[in-house]
Amino acid sequence: MCGIVGVLGQHEAAPILVEALKRLEYRGYDSAGIATVNSGALDRRRAVGKLVNLQDLLVHEPLAGKSGIGHTRWATHGQPNVNNAHPHKSGQVAVVHNGIIENFRELREELAEQGIGYETDTDTETVALLAQSILDQGLSPRDAAEKTIARLEGAYALCFLFEGEEDLMIAARKGSPLAIGHGHGENFVGSDAIALAPMTDKVTYLDEGDWAIITRTSVEIRDGEGRIANREMRVINIDTASVDKGGHKHFMSKEIAEQPSVLTNALGYYIKNGKIELPDPGLDFTKIERLTMVACGTAYYACLVAKYWFEQVARLPVEIDVASEFRYREPPITKGTAALFVSQSGETADTLAALRYCEGKADKIISVVNVPESSIARESDLPLPILAGTEIGVASTKAFTCQLTVLAILAIKAAQDRGHMDAKQVAEALEQVKSVPGIMNHALALGERTKAVSRNLAEARDILFLGRGPMYALAHEGALKLKEISYIHAEAYASGELKHGPIALVDEHVPVIVMAPRDALFDKTISNMQEVMARGGKVLLITDEQGAKEAGPGVWDTILMPEVDPFVAPIVYAIPAQLLAYHTAVSKGTDVDQPRNLAKSVTVE
Repeated sequence: MCGIVGVLGQHEAAPILVEALKRLEYRGYDSAGIATVNSGALDRRRAVGKLVNLQDLLVHEPLAGKSGIGHTRWATHGQPNVNNAHPHKSGQVAVVHNGIIENFRELREELAEQGIGYETDTDTETVALLAQSILDQGLSPRDAAEKTIARLEGAYALCFLFEGEEDLMIAARKGSPLAIGHGHGENFVGSDAIALAPMTDKVTYLDEGDWAIITRTSVEIRDGEGRIANREMRVINIDTASVDKGGHKHFMSKEIAEQPSVLTNALGYYIKNGKIELPDPGLDFTKIERLTMVACGTAYYACLVAKYWFEQVARLPVEIDVASEFRYREPPITKGTAALFVSQSGETADTLAALRYCEGKADKIISVVNVPESSIARESDLPLPILAGTEIGVASTKAFTCQLTVLAILAIKAAQDRGHMDAKQVAEALEQVKSVPGIMNHALALGERTKAVSRNLAEARDILFLGRGPMYALAHEGALKLKEISYIHAEAYASGELKHGPIALVDEHVPVIVMAPRDALFDKTISNMQEVMARGGKVLLITDEQGAKEAGPGVWDTILMPEVDPFVAPIVYAIPAQLLAYHTAVSKGTDVDQPRNLAKSVTVE
């Protein structure tokens, strides 16, 4: 969601802050701002909309100073306007914040009793007001920040800057990620290592409850109890080219095209000499009686696909849950249960909270993540990296197919351990998984075909997706992608459920996208498709050549896919779902990489 950057540098901070914020644009935002200290004076600039608006403002109203903080805001409390934009300032204090301060109303009332009013609709302003009120009592900036942090409830990543203090920042983290970057005679703060990559490759991640006193030459980290905390400094390796579009019009287009390459990397990591090798060779599925899978959004649909795999090939009972609902049900975690959490960022607030609910209850906590240093990875017994590389587009593409690939390998491992696949069957299944990048290249060649179809889809107000088995999960993902970036209302249904109500929506104005590879469920899916056509529905059939022949005439349009083994079909069929969403959005002229109201990493509940 929101992005934070802090700089105590040797050069003018404003251009460094803006450039770092650009690298956080993928997180989603609706306003941006920076604050600096120059010759002791604290000042700020803020603008609504894209960072280019802030850049324009800085041309006309420059902001000098070598110490500064910056922020991209995704609105939670209060409308996206200049008044509510970060940094928030009260007297000698400026602060930027990710997360939600849950007790801000009580703090406001307390401050009001002291005659201190507020000017914005945000929870964050309360942090600045509280810190200034403590400064007014004669305390130092460090002590004021410590006392302020101690009063806050909720989730936050915070960075404080103080008037008259050109060599001091205070950073704190609870529930939202925050990292410190170490330089030579300069130090940095960022909510994401991507923001820090051009400035340093040495990063320390704050643990839950940590706060840090930062100068140009020192970093002192204390835990939630106020004790000195020694946190590991890591050397990060982020390919700076990964945040360039590489000749593509959009990051989403680039990331769709990268899928064969990143899947090859993931396969090479997990499959060696024809055998599955996990980071922890001690994972034994014979000791696991049930698998609970938890995720949000696209990652949830990856879990929905994997449920079919684990239950069909490994005969392992699986329960999946939306992370935001999971712990509020207070589900019983029985003996022999492994909990598996899927998150691209590894910082998804609801998923992280669900993981913490399972701590001490589940026999094993496994995570499938793209960021090995993330909170979810660090708090898991077994983190499994998906190796998708940096994903900038808000609508997940390559992370989704890498999640599916890792989950498919894990399902094969479970089947092998539980005796439902012998060595020959495992070898054959792994060969099918290893064939996916090559088949994907053929699917990607359908770009022009999907582009032509998408021009017609762009005219629709409502679109239905249908599928059976794992294709039901893919239908959900296809509908989500279309909603996210084209803003067309789309819904997914299991094909057999259509006549239990949703078929009432079918008419000549509602395209129905049917995902139907020629598999064991094909005939039943086609029967449901015929029911749609009998009622005047426009069917876009996504299938292979044999499937198209057997489906017969009458479909509105067809996208012919390469033949693929049913086990890995969900990974390959993600490609046309992504391409249809992408080209439909381009036809409509929407903001593909940063769709309205959305954030890449959802770090608040």
